[in-house]
Amino acid sequence: MSPDTPLLSRLRTLLTDHADVLHTDPETLAAHARDAAPFSEAGTPAVVAFPRTAEQVRHIMRTAYELGVPVVPQGARTGLAGAANAIDGCVVLSTARMDRILDIDPANRLVRCEPGVVTKRLNDAVAEHGLSYPPDPASWEHCTIGGNIATGAGGICCVKYGVTADYVRGLDLVLADGRRMRTGRDTAKGVAGYDLTRLLVGSEGTLAVIVGATLGLRPVRPPALAMLAQFPTLTAAGDAVASITAAGHVPSALELLDRATSQAVADHGHPMMTPGAAATLIIESDTAEPARDLASMALLCKEAGARNVVTASGAEESRQVIEARRLVTPALGAFAATLGGRPTAFIEDVAVPRSELAKFMGTIEEIAVRNRLRVFTLGHAGDGNLHPTVVFDESDADEFRRARTAYDDIMAAGLALGGTSTGEHGIGTLKREWLTRELDPVSLELQRGLKRLFDPKNLLNPGKVVEA
Repeated sequence: MSPDTPLLSRLRTLLTDHADVLHTDPETLAAHARDAAPFSEAGTPAVVAFPRTAEQVRHIMRTAYELGVPVVPQGARTGLAGAANAIDGCVVLSTARMDRILDIDPANRLVRCEPGVVTKRLNDAVAEHGLSYPPDPASWEHCTIGGNIATGAGGICCVKYGVTADYVRGLDLVLADGRRMRTGRDTAKGVAGYDLTRLLVGSEGTLAVIVGATLGLRPVRPPALAMLAQFPTLTAAGDAVASITAAGHVPSALELLDRATSQAVADHGHPMMTPGAAATLIIESDTAEPARDLASMALLCKEAGARNVVTASGAEESRQVIEARRLVTPALGAFAATLGGRPTAFIEDVAVPRSELAKFMGTIEEIAVRNRLRVFTLGHAGDGNLHPTVVFDESDADEFRRARTAYDDIMAAGLALGGTSTGEHGIGTLKREWLTRELDPVSLELQRGLKRLFDPKNLLNPGKVVEA
């Protein structure tokens, strides 16, 4: 972008430290063009802005609004739906430098922070006060609170402790026209007015820019124990999940790996995983008596047909059990390395009713065979949220086409079982078409109306989630 464009000229006038805030070099523009989602279009921004204060965000938003320039908010760019992808000529507004933890309030179990705070760093900080922030997305060592709120992120422990939306008490926001507002409250209860906080959680930067958040906290989780159970069939694993739920157990993690994923982790050398299993459950309990709780769940798994059950007796064995879940990514990476070309791992996000879990996983395996692909399915069995991962050679045009077909087939199968197109990754650009299939026409029109109300010029992350 030329230095004398109206946009840059105005922004430089308003931002006294503009050399630090505004970047137009090709390397920065390219690095901030997209998030981690494949199959999603991305443009080239005109400028990437790195504000450090809410007032700088207001200046940027007001200027862009007056000049009719789109703004795309970004966090750590770990998203998997294309919600943070740039569009040609836009301002990318990165909140990465707004990374202060403003206040930890143990008496009210609250923390106030800026959007660029990394999730793990926040949890580590509140742990010093005997508190925890439970949402734990897989990318929690890199993803930010603002991005978690924008996408409505989940995590492994959400089966017991809930998702990001359950912990957002209030938001500090800048609207498309530069006005600043706050939603929510610091009180434990409150129902005054419409719940705008919940509306903004999961809105993917299409309604406002988050410049601050007030989050609820819980006491630090007690020590946990874990177990691993492998099954000869998907149906047996599904029966075990149903039995665990029906018996009233509330595990702090209940993760499911399909045949391909179980084999990949076993091949990667995990000592507790035996080859040939059709499914693996990884279960964690942090109740007052986790050993007793796990013993009961182990019995239910065996009654459902589990053939390999390993129950940890201490912290180190539990760490090894959980390591089986954490090894999935390197195990799939090792498989991808055998493909040659340009290997890509596309992580999907579909949720179905828990009762349909085994059937859905079986359908995914059929889709993989039909499209001559390797699809590795893992996910949060406790809430029916699965992440089928298609590993393919992106440089092979035919394989790319089959991967895209498999993606569509998986989405259609999930909706046919009464599921939803996204449990925690969001819609972005990747799933706009699927959102129109999932929502009824009246609901879709109301959502478009909300977008127009917050952003009448359609400048804030346009083309994401719903078309205005």
